[in-house]
Amino acid sequence: MTYFSTRDIIAIAMCAALWAVLGITIVPIFWRVTGMPFLCDMIGVVVLTIALWWTRKLGAVTLTGAVATILTLTLRPEATHFFGFMAASVVFDALTRLIGYRNCLERPIPSAISLLSISIVSTAVAGLIIGLLFMNPKAIASMGGLAFFAGLHALGGFIGGVIGLTVVRALMARGVTPDRL
Repeated sequence: MTYFSTRDIIAIAMCAALWAVLGITIVPIFWRVTGMPFLCDMIGVVVLTIALWWTRKLGAVTLTGAVATILTLTLRPEATHFFGFMAASVVFDALTRLIGYRNCLERPIPSAISLLSISIVSTAVAGLIIGLLFMNPKAIASMGGLAFFAGLHALGGFIGGVIGLTVVRALMARGVTPDRL
């Protein structure tokens, strides 16, 4: 018996492709116009939340991040900062498993608290990794320092968590379940 079903693999592939395509088309424009790094976090957290809801299996979110990273680097090789988002997906996956999928998805108040917290922590990790390893130290300093840069990523994670939770709640309210997709 395989761990990931065909539906799980489809969910992972679709979510990863969506993240990669939006990440290489819209995010660079937003970055150049605003200089703010949080759009990719928003997109990433929404996609990871949908992948989590769809599969509810350890490793699915990590695999979504890995496939999105491979696709992104294939289509835009200079986007090495995406390794930070790969790390964020690992943190997101581990924390949701630790807290429990039911607490993250099915209970109204615990879901909001846990998913928003996980979104903030995982994207702050991404911001720290990107700031430390892939950004020019002068650029980070001009943005207010590494903590501020990670905070901007965490803000994107919070907004993405709200959007992702809203999408999942809307699907559930309409009777959509992962096995019916």
